[in-house]
Amino acid sequence: MMKMLIVGALLAGIANADNSALVLKEFVNKITPTKAVHASTIAESGDYLVSAWFGGTREHNKDVCIYTSRRLKKDGGWSLAHPVASGLQQNLTRHPCWNPVLFQPKDGPLMLFYKVGPDPRTWWGMLKVSDDNGRSWSEAQRLPKTFDGPVKNKPVQLADGSILCGSSTEFDGWRVHFEKTSDMGKTWERIGPVNDGREINAIQPSILFMGGSKLMAVGRTKEKKVFSITSPDNGITWGKMSLLDIPNPNSGTDAVTLNDGRHVLVYNHTPRGRSPLNVGVSTDGVNWKNVLTLETEKGEFSYPAVIQGSDGLVYITYTWKRKNVRFVVVDPKKL
Repeated sequence: MMKMLIVGALLAGIANADNSALVLKEFVNKITPTKAVHASTIAESGDYLVSAWFGGTREHNKDVCIYTSRRLKKDGGWSLAHPVASGLQQNLTRHPCWNPVLFQPKDGPLMLFYKVGPDPRTWWGMLKVSDDNGRSWSEAQRLPKTFDGPVKNKPVQLADGSILCGSSTEFDGWRVHFEKTSDMGKTWERIGPVNDGREINAIQPSILFMGGSKLMAVGRTKEKKVFSITSPDNGITWGKMSLLDIPNPNSGTDAVTLNDGRHVLVYNHTPRGRSPLNVGVSTDGVNWKNVLTLETEKGEFSYPAVIQGSDGLVYITYTWKRKNVRFVVVDPKKL
């Protein structure tokens, strides 16, 4: 039903598609409330899609806050963006906000992770929750010291209900680690780091399900390739990190495992720059095929977020020239 409504209302938007899998492409913000936006995230919560991003005069500036917008799936249309978190401290010191991550557990409120601090080397993790599908939010809770939460990409929920977050640090080399909570963020366990930050400089992992208890994480590097690392035991231990044959221009990626077992990666298929922006598909997490191009013109198209909705469609958001958040719907059956 959702797919029919979108297609019927927005056939004109498909004319520019280079693949029949593209169902919809639109902006989240008809009117952007800030000069610059970046690092969007998306989640499905009840009857709504919820997106968040950081916005202000410029990345790093103290006025950068976390903004959200909601879209009722059955009839579409994004709500006006509004700020839901800032970096204002009790002593009135103000820091910029960074990299929001939305996640909807199977049971429990919608979670909004984000970072606050002067820069990625010194920031700290924050968490808010919503009991009404992103309409309103709790007071901010600071995560325990040394825990950042999911640093850019959504967590995954394991069979036992625990939430596993892909995280990373930049103050001691670019190193990936994982953070796990079994009680909705009240207590945390840290796993790793899983690389030394010298042979491969890696951050911002996405977690894929490879069957059974095997997981794979993929993400951004300085080595001009996407990294890969696997775990045989649901993230308790991890093997050696390696590079996939997928270009990465030192820019964020995101990935998701589909209901049919395939994996989707959204990334910039280039060793430098942040255009084009592409969608890749894999059956094994190792061999990937570039199947859809979302953006090709000059400019920055970056930091994607991707989920699969309960209707089976794939939902993607990403930075559009640092001026807006682009929202894309893809039919995975046609990838």
